Amino acid sequence: MLARVAVALLSGGLFGAGLAVSGMMNPAKVLAFLDVAGHWDPSLALVMAAAVAVAAPAFRIAARRAHPVLAARFQIPTNRRVDKSLLTGAALFGLGWGLVGLCPGPAVAVLTTGLSGALLFFVCLVMGMALHRLLR
Repeated sequence: MLARVAVALLSGGLFGAGLAVSGMMNPAKVLAFLDVAGHWDPSLALVMAAAVAVAAPAFRIAARRAHPVLAARFQIPTNRRVDKSLLTGAALFGLGWGLVGLCPGPAVAVLTTGLSGALLFFVCLVMGMALHRLLR
């Protein structure tokens, strides 16, 4: 149990540091990346490429294991359907990201910076999650 908590804290800290160093916690930088028809800033494409370069081999290694290091079994989603719910969620995620320049991971990390509007965004994010749970 203690090892799982330690790995979770280390992983979360590394993820947050990566968000900070990469600029993903800066809504203006994210919005500039998404503005392909205007003053496009392609630097976040390098962040995505680096993430894929790290994740792809990790997924291949994990696929060869019988179970995760700190768990009894892998928890792999079984639903592979592309349905209305998935498309609606993806569209809402994209709209929120495009309008504000934050998505859930960076939004949590931005809370630690005191950035104006971060708390409001996070409260709205939690309210949206609660509304989804209530409607489902």
